[in-house]
Amino acid sequence: MSTTTVSTPAQARMAAVTSMTRLLRALFEIEREIVRTVTTLVYRVGEPELKYLLCQHVWESAGHARFLRERGRELSGFGSGEDVRPAIRRILEECIVCGDAMVGTATYYRVLKPALLRGYRHYLTVTEPLADWPSKKLVEEFVADEERHAAEIERWVEGVDSSAWEEHLRRALAAEGGWLGNETRESLPTDFEWTSVKTPYAHPPVCNRGPYPVCSSVFGFDPEEDPIVRPWLVDPTTDARVIRAMVYVWLMNEMDAVDYLSTVFWDTPDVPFDLHYDLVRHLWDESRHSRFGWRQLPKLGIDLATVEHALDLYCILVQMSAPERYAMMTMEFEAGSFPTKATVMDRVRELNDFEADTLLAFDRNDEQNHVRFGHRWLPEIMKIFGESRPVEEFVQATRRRFEELAAVHGGRTPHTLARERRLTGAKLVAMYPES
Repeated sequence: MSTTTVSTPAQARMAAVTSMTRLLRALFEIEREIVRTVTTLVYRVGEPELKYLLCQHVWESAGHARFLRERGRELSGFGSGEDVRPAIRRILEECIVCGDAMVGTATYYRVLKPALLRGYRHYLTVTEPLADWPSKKLVEEFVADEERHAAEIERWVEGVDSSAWEEHLRRALAAEGGWLGNETRESLPTDFEWTSVKTPYAHPPVCNRGPYPVCSSVFGFDPEEDPIVRPWLVDPTTDARVIRAMVYVWLMNEMDAVDYLSTVFWDTPDVPFDLHYDLVRHLWDESRHSRFGWRQLPKLGIDLATVEHALDLYCILVQMSAPERYAMMTMEFEAGSFPTKATVMDRVRELNDFEADTLLAFDRNDEQNHVRFGHRWLPEIMKIFGESRPVEEFVQATRRRFEELAAVHGGRTPHTLARERRLTGAKLVAMYPES
């Protein structure tokens, strides 16, 4: 996909540098567009642990893109812009429009990621290892990451029949000579159709949680119905062990943040890369927080099959614009959680549970960073969407719009599990009788 340009005498003298810079530029564009497109798979696949893995891989792809950009800007010809060329964007967008998210995931890892790995290996074979030592060392690390990604995804895509979609994407990529244009070009068949042109991608109205039980919300006021009883979190008479269990349910349900934050990338194709980089960091943090609860609840003897997943926030927020989604997440949900989480941290500290203290401390620290991200990037996203109101006025209006949409799209997910089978506040109390 690299393009040929006419060189000036000065450029001709720097040909050895500029030829490698062009490859670095293409690799940067591929990795940054991976960040925008693969995130659409996160809320469409069902298994929580697969969601976590995709978030990790996207975070690492963002890191690759950042280092490629920094190294590229040290060299002649990289350019100051960050646009992704249409041929790269079209192929990655084509992969994710597949109706079956697991087929899309399998094809991404069986066709597009291996092609990227070949691109990195090609770079290592054509660069001068001593002269281009900084690039070489970076790319060697990226090769190791890509090899690990292939190994880590294998168990998740085993048995997924994606052969037809794989062939479709192989043809699209072969027509460009691979990601770097260094492979044999093959003409597209006359009957080849770009699905993404015929049927542009759109977010699904509901996210996927696979085989796990779901509901509208895990927060409530009835201990016979809800696992997180809001008044209990700040009630000094609540057993600290019950609070610890409730906060792990809360953390696990930060999966909703994983799912709805993932939608923002697709809707912001041409923002500064640094914005997407911070959003990916935010996404990876939320994924880790959710995994805290996923890992810790079984340690307390709680069966994950009895813990319902809340879907309301995704169902409501997907009806809103990208700046509205981001405003609600950073300026309302996260900023508004600090007082309650501070109280919870104090109560859990009574248990002398070092692991719980550590997890909650990192959760709190990360979310402070996320609010800082919001102050930094919300004005930028607003500007891109033509929103000229002052930030605070926009946030206030967004809160009102959220409430209006919640009345229509919230509370629509019935409990998968009967009260007798699902985890509730009353059952948590029964787990910890007074000594």
